Amino acid sequence: MIAIMIAGVIALAIAGAGTPLYIRVLVKKGYGQFIRDDGPTSHATKRGTPTMGGVAIILAVLLAYAATHLVLWTPPTASGLLVLFLMVGLGVVGFLDDYLKISQQRSLGLTPRAKLIGQSLVATGFAVLALLFPDDVGNTPASTQISFVRDVPWLDLAFAGTVVGFILFAIWANFLVAAWSNGVNLTDGLDGLATGATIIFTAAYLVISFWQWRQVCNVDLSAGGIVHCYSARDPLDIAIVAAAIMCACVGFLWWNTSPAKIFMGDTGSLALGGALAGLTILSRTQLLGAIIGGLFVIISLSVIIQVTSFKTTGKRVFRMAPLQHHFELKGWNEVTIVVRFWIVAGVLAALGLGVFYLDALPRLTS
Repeated sequence: MIAIMIAGVIALAIAGAGTPLYIRVLVKKGYGQFIRDDGPTSHATKRGTPTMGGVAIILAVLLAYAATHLVLWTPPTASGLLVLFLMVGLGVVGFLDDYLKISQQRSLGLTPRAKLIGQSLVATGFAVLALLFPDDVGNTPASTQISFVRDVPWLDLAFAGTVVGFILFAIWANFLVAAWSNGVNLTDGLDGLATGATIIFTAAYLVISFWQWRQVCNVDLSAGGIVHCYSARDPLDIAIVAAAIMCACVGFLWWNTSPAKIFMGDTGSLALGGALAGLTILSRTQLLGAIIGGLFVIISLSVIIQVTSFKTTGKRVFRMAPLQHHFELKGWNEVTIVVRFWIVAGVLAALGLGVFYLDALPRLTS
């Protein structure tokens, strides 16, 4: 618990105090946001706002994680480092995208193909590494089983052999990483929306990981020797990472809330999306994450529905996608949309935590 508190406090302090200093650097260099001409007209006033704020979040998380282990003199774990690997790797892809937008003064940076290749390289590297580094009892950071609140034995991707299992898991990991990183990226359209939703998501995973760490394995002989605990390899370190991300986002939100003094850009949205994917995979709660992060899923679906409808029928379901812009064009105030979407995110996160607890309840009373 002390480690979690140290990570959170350090990340909050660095992000809260460091972001305004970073803003000055970006303003001096003229690294301002380019606004799409086809977006809501109210966004025109945001042109020139410093972007690439994700750098501040990433640095705060990395420094907080490193400082926590140095203060307590404990070694980092494979699971914690893998989440950070995903975060930094996708942050680099996002940084390149942001830099091209700024340098060329256009709303498009990397081509969709180049961005997808970058995401895939990072996700594949993560997938391979996550199935290595077994601990003393043979647990690797990830497993080839698809998970809900824990690994589901009959959903094992390695059913056809070790090599095939690696390949199938890499494909599944690529899907999850692309889904979460693009989900956060699509949500990052209003001041503070994606940041606040990420705070809610990581807070939920802080609870989940801490709970997993606190459970002691007991074998129920009457149930055929079933072990009543969780198979996550390094839940405490995952909780430390979640706390660092959550508090770094809190510190950043102080400057990112409406009217935003800085945007996270693709640097931040892709990095945070990668981190969320890593948290779901390494805590063995991949499908549960879709409930806890339901807001990201809903916003992503709004884009899929809009594009599919327009291509098949020539009609649009929403006035504009992603969903938050639909409500903007209906006349909702930006702050109203953000707060209401945060409420939705909080309700869905609470629902996901409830599902997680319901799974544990029979085990606690058995």
